[in-house]
Amino acid sequence: MHDHQTTIKSRVTLSGIGVHSGKPVSVQFSPADADTGIVFHCLGAETADNEIRALVSEVGGTDLSTILGDPAKHHIATVEHLMATVFALGIDNLSIDIDGTEVPILDGSSAMFVEAFDQAGITTLQAKRRYIRILKPVRIESGASWAEFRPYDGTRFEVEIDFESPAIGRQFFAADLSAEMFRNEISRARTFGFMKDVERLWAAGYALGSSLENSLVIGDDHRIINMEGLRYPDEFVRHKVLDAMGDLALAGGRFIGCFRSYRGGHRLNAAALRSLLSDPSAFEIVDVSRRERSRSAEMAAVNSPA
Repeated sequence: MHDHQTTIKSRVTLSGIGVHSGKPVSVQFSPADADTGIVFHCLGAETADNEIRALVSEVGGTDLSTILGDPAKHHIATVEHLMATVFALGIDNLSIDIDGTEVPILDGSSAMFVEAFDQAGITTLQAKRRYIRILKPVRIESGASWAEFRPYDGTRFEVEIDFESPAIGRQFFAADLSAEMFRNEISRARTFGFMKDVERLWAAGYALGSSLENSLVIGDDHRIINMEGLRYPDEFVRHKVLDAMGDLALAGGRFIGCFRSYRGGHRLNAAALRSLLSDPSAFEIVDVSRRERSRSAEMAAVNSPA
């Protein structure tokens, strides 16, 4: 765990299309001062206040993606793959200019965001980083699905999915978070969907930019349509882990604990995070102090709002 906050060293830009809108969009990432957090600036917004902060309090929709702001007005959709990268690479402060209402889907994973931030570089700031340490279990349920936070000495994800399609079936992935683990085990896992749902999604105005170049698609015969096949043997559950990381990055700080879910999704992830942050007895805000001689870490509780 790092003592101090970070930002990127230089500006970097990515362009693509929105997976749901189908419209072209560009995003420019710029360095930001300590305690800025992750802030989107919506270019061309009709209102003078064009900022949207990447916080769970700003989540306005969770149907098929995570949306910040009001979906009917001022908003940024499909933020989860970008936010997962920010979270996993340890970027605390970032200014993001975007000229559309949806983060580009790129290849359907976080791989190109990782490349962009590697190109920009990451630099350490003087301000101390604050963490959200889980003190007791917090669990929510929705039908057969559930999600929970539990105390843990580190940041860990344990995610299980269960689909009727034999192409997916029941899959489980568990790992402690690190930048290296994310790069190697999670970042290249793509979003996925079923051919049988395409016409219904199009009619509802979704998936207008979806293609085999940015989505892993399962056909009516339960076979994967993409010619190149899977990037990981269990790519489906790994992408669900990626989504969970992106959704939980909206806590406003990294958490120290274990997040577990079964048959989860964006709505359940956001609900679990809200449930945690609404219970002051379930967490505390801490920073990391290191003893110089041994460089071993100590956690110190600090007075700071969530």
